[in-house]
Amino acid sequence: MSSVTLTDIVKRFEAFTAVHKTSLEIPDGAFVTLLGPSGCGKTTTLRMVAGLLDPTEGEILIKGRRVNDVPIHKRNLGLVFQNYALFPHKTIVENVAFGLKYRGVPKEEAKKRVQDALELVQLPGVGERYPKQLSGGQQQRIALARAIVIEPDVLLLDEPLSALDANLREDMRVELKRIQERIGVTTIFVTHDQSEALALSDQIVVMSAGRVEQVGPPEEVYNTPASEFVANFLGASNILPATCVGRDGDSLAFDAEIFGRIAVPAKKAPQVTSDGPAKLVLRAEKLLLTERDAPADGTVTVDATVETVDYQGQAVRYFVRAGEHQLQAINMIDEHPFAEGAPVSIRLRPRDCAALSA
Repeated sequence: MSSVTLTDIVKRFEAFTAVHKTSLEIPDGAFVTLLGPSGCGKTTTLRMVAGLLDPTEGEILIKGRRVNDVPIHKRNLGLVFQNYALFPHKTIVENVAFGLKYRGVPKEEAKKRVQDALELVQLPGVGERYPKQLSGGQQQRIALARAIVIEPDVLLLDEPLSALDANLREDMRVELKRIQERIGVTTIFVTHDQSEALALSDQIVVMSAGRVEQVGPPEEVYNTPASEFVANFLGASNILPATCVGRDGDSLAFDAEIFGRIAVPAKKAPQVTSDGPAKLVLRAEKLLLTERDAPADGTVTVDATVETVDYQGQAVRYFVRAGEHQLQAINMIDEHPFAEGAPVSIRLRPRDCAALSA
């Protein structure tokens, strides 16, 4: 069963089209992320589901009910935004109970539900404090408690972690997933952060310029991108021109300028249906740099030279030159990275490649 269904949704602002004919089915209980760069239409789509914007065309269903003309306060949605939107003059209990008050929930029941929500976000003892007395992470948890205490049909989260520092953001990511799984509420999460999308989602909807580029589980979207945009936006990729020269069982053979002939699993090249021009997608973390005299161990091997070293602690991003091509490789290191100018070999397992139609 679908909790949210979008059918041919369009949103125009005068002459500008922010969302182009978008259709989505969001399953009941799923955590679905709208992912893309600024201006791709993800927040506009969320705001149409919320009732903060009216679609120019198309239909929105929530729990099977058409809501195009239903105001926001009658859609039974929980909303959390990046600025928390807590009332500074109200206590935490009053903030969390705000939605229950306007739904006419009896006082004793409201008190219990507020306490349950505070315990769920692991802040049971802060009820009498005010927002300014809490840290940013605690305020974010209170905003989440306020959204879930009303027992919404759908939870809408618009970049809720973007105001937090890196370490707290990772901690909150884990907490958010724990809470969502515990209560089982259908969740639509908007972010431009690829790591958040990959870590949290049951399904990722990758958007670009108001259009959906790909929908699928994180592993599928990451390992088998449907477009060059998806390959580049999710992680670091090398995209090389190639030619499909035939099929051999469950593999497709490609000739690439640098690596020669590579047999790519057919399931990682679903768009390539005939011989001819194509593109190989090589994830940066799948290219292993070694000393030139290291054994090949069944990998495809190409000699290269390190041009730039981007040291990141446990890992290093290298920019290397192989022939006329510059490639990215992200490798874990034990001690010291290769130095700029070092001669290296690039090692690649064919099963790690994906392919797109040209």
